[in-house]
Amino acid sequence: MRNEEVAITASSACSATVASLTKRINRKNWWHVQPLDPDAYHKRGKFYSSSFEEAEFYGRPGEPEHVVVTQPLSGDETYIEMTLLGKCPSAELDSLPGGAAVITARFALDQRLKEAAVAQGYDCIALMTPRAWRRFLNNGDLPRSIELNIFI
Repeated sequence: MRNEEVAITASSACSATVASLTKRINRKNWWHVQPLDPDAYHKRGKFYSSSFEEAEFYGRPGEPEHVVVTQPLSGDETYIEMTLLGKCPSAELDSLPGGAAVITARFALDQRLKEAAVAQGYDCIALMTPRAWRRFLNNGDLPRSIELNIFI
């Protein structure tokens, strides 16, 4: 499915489906790993994983937390970036040499996404895999794995 087709489909997503996603986000446990940068929440938001195992990729997760969101922007990486920025800058990250350059660029992109989302009235981003996003749009299937970024 091309980006244009995904955007058209997503814009017509049923509000009941979005409401069910919001309810799922608000009722489940979320796992968070404390960032090294004390200003990270203010700059980029607070990132959560939908399972302890997924959060372990980033370090040692704390106790599970509950969140409350009302206006999530949901989608896969391409849809979210196209909606907020009008282009997909994460694709450019693959061309970087790696290491600190990629991390710095990713943090800068996360900050741009947060600022754009807040300006458009969203209180979080719910990131899904492309396959899960298509299933959510086409069938209303709620994904088991979501990466959540809450704006603080």
